[in-house]
Amino acid sequence: MARVKITQIKSRIGSTKNQRANLDALGLRKIHQTVEHDDSPIILGMLSKVKHLVTFEIVEAAKPAKKATKKAAPAVEAPAEAQAAE
Repeated sequence: MARVKITQIKSRIGSTKNQRANLDALGLRKIHQTVEHDDSPIILGMLSKVKHLVTFEIVEAAKPAKKATKKAAPAVEAPAEAQAAE
């Protein structure tokens, strides 16, 4: 799935209540703040309502990094001195 990179470029001052609510829902609080969201019809609808306040670009979703597998740590044995004392 593609991702959308959204940056707020204009102030929310003077915008309508619904536009401010859309900016909040997108996670944009300050000018020049950038967020990424999945490309969905809901997000694209929000962007169409605040397109004069933001810039956005569709970016390819980064392939998930392979998880590093943990190798089992060698069993730690008690020192020979501690075993002899017992």
